[in-house]
Amino acid sequence: MPMPSTTSRRTLLPLLAAHPGGRSSATCRYRCGDACSQPVPNTSDNTYFGDVVQTAIRRRAVLTGGGAALAGVAWAAAPQPAVAAEDLPDTDHRLRGFPSIPPTPADVDDLVVPRGFTWAPVISWGDPVEPGAPAFDVDHQSVEAQKGQAGYNADYLTLRLDGDRGWRSRRGVIVFNNEYTNPEMMFPDWDGSVTAEQAEIEMAAHGMTVVEVTRRNDRSPWTYRRRGTRNRRIHAWTTFALDGPAAGAAWMRTGADRSGRRVLGTLNNCAGGDTPWGTVLSGEENFNQYFDATDAPDPEGRLARYGITSAGRGWEQADPRFSLVEEPHEVNRFGWIVEVDPDDPGSTPVKHTALGRFKHEGATIRLAQDGRAVAYMGDDERFDYVYKFVSRRRYREGDKRHNLRLLSDGDLYVARFTGDGFQDGEYDGRGEWLPLIVDGESHVDGMAVAEVCTWTRLAADTVGPTKMDRPEDVQPDPHTGRVYVALTNNTARTPGQIDEANPRAANKFGHVIEWREQGDDAAALRFRWRIVLVAGDPSDPGTYFHGTDQREVTPISCPDNVAFDGEPGHLWISTDGAPGTLGTCDGLFRMPTRGRDRGLVEQFLSVPTGAECCGPVISWKDRSVLVSVQHPGEGGQSGYPYLGDSVPRPGVAHVYPRRG
Repeated sequence: MPMPSTTSRRTLLPLLAAHPGGRSSATCRYRCGDACSQPVPNTSDNTYFGDVVQTAIRRRAVLTGGGAALAGVAWAAAPQPAVAAEDLPDTDHRLRGFPSIPPTPADVDDLVVPRGFTWAPVISWGDPVEPGAPAFDVDHQSVEAQKGQAGYNADYLTLRLDGDRGWRSRRGVIVFNNEYTNPEMMFPDWDGSVTAEQAEIEMAAHGMTVVEVTRRNDRSPWTYRRRGTRNRRIHAWTTFALDGPAAGAAWMRTGADRSGRRVLGTLNNCAGGDTPWGTVLSGEENFNQYFDATDAPDPEGRLARYGITSAGRGWEQADPRFSLVEEPHEVNRFGWIVEVDPDDPGSTPVKHTALGRFKHEGATIRLAQDGRAVAYMGDDERFDYVYKFVSRRRYREGDKRHNLRLLSDGDLYVARFTGDGFQDGEYDGRGEWLPLIVDGESHVDGMAVAEVCTWTRLAADTVGPTKMDRPEDVQPDPHTGRVYVALTNNTARTPGQIDEANPRAANKFGHVIEWREQGDDAAALRFRWRIVLVAGDPSDPGTYFHGTDQREVTPISCPDNVAFDGEPGHLWISTDGAPGTLGTCDGLFRMPTRGRDRGLVEQFLSVPTGAECCGPVISWKDRSVLVSVQHPGEGGQSGYPYLGDSVPRPGVAHVYPRRG
């Protein structure tokens, strides 16, 4: 049943303190192993480009007419009391389609949508997916049950429609990542340490979920098919094939896999992307936190460069492969881009080593002018890099068997963003793609191709790319070909480390960069870039909204995922960190990238207290928006999806026009 956006608010527990980056303490612990509290893994001495401090000061003066340097901005709103949605004032809006909502205070437990829209849960953690899976029962969980039920903490989300009717299709399949687990919310009897059985349930709740969906019309919600023939759970025991240069390497071989070509499971899957040949890509991100590195030797610093330094999450008591002392090579088999065919539930998913190994937020595909597949990727770590892969083979329309090999072999590059010294009054400049692997040859001294693919961070450190503020989702605009990267935040950047592409020290609000490849060719090795959003509260003069009057926009913080909706120039941004930086719930925002309204950030929805908004899929022809509601109530309490019990269940929600 559709859930109205203006239902009464639920009683909440106090929110836990946020880490400097804006996330709750629980998010930091379970998603990334408290990465922001650990030493920065990138200790390379790459140069910061340009006369950066003076550039920032000059930029700040142009935007505000003087005042303190942008590097010193550290604004945050105080938390506000909860109010009902009907009591929240409307904001002016100029774009057709929806009346924007105002920011929602961080302790409001509701999924708030614009007037004229409603929402419904599509699928939630524990819903039965595969044949024989039982109905969800929080008090009677088991490993076998969870293997057949929807996974935990939905993140990246895609909807692939059946047939050739486009957005008018009423059938399809959705795929969503199950990034990580929250044992303190999953298990009613959790006492602060995970048991072997609970560890196995967590392992089963990771991975990906594939389900068929149907819809009656464009004013009804998508619902999942309990007996869909393509329904599938991918978890920590699912068999994956390794391909590309590093497959079969000595450091890929384990006691259970002497070939180094077969891996069990995928972990911490964050964002992803669709391919033109009908498959789905998924990025293994904070895989480092699952492995117990206690007493593990690291003479070459490879473990430290990937943040593999903790005691893990206790999974080694259920499976010794998660102990680096017991199985030192298992960790090398994670940190890859995964490819899944949602139309073939019996197919073996693939981990593509040719795309490099790092904390992949995801990978998105654009075809080059000569038909080669280009994958854009961000490494979600403070001071890490943006990457590009260009396939050796060319895409063939309708030849899926051929196209499934496109990501197995190609060239790998890392980005350098060079500022122009503020000659035109904008944060902008030129960029170049620095080669790591070209034509099957390594361009990194002392490292073979397979080593570059496996220890990509260390390889990239040697060629001088730009250290970025946590590059997450990277998306090309399907209409213009321009590419957008969300830089979520970086509170560790000091004033002496700012550059024109990362112009704010102690950057807790984040920003978005746009670039245009030379000749509009995705395979080009040069590009022009500019910052289109410096996030934060618009009353802060250090923010920037693509030139739009800051009095007309809504606050936004910590951009995470970016997407497009089928209308030219409509960039959508979902956020992760607003509660700890603005005192508001995270949500989904639209920002035009061209025309007189470019930079006019408007908020479409907000997710419940403690939750993060992920994986937006927008079809603006029928005003349909799908989002993943991740970790509702994390650090507090939520009743999402409000099914009559008190168990918060992350999952997928559908927002659509209200009838009447």
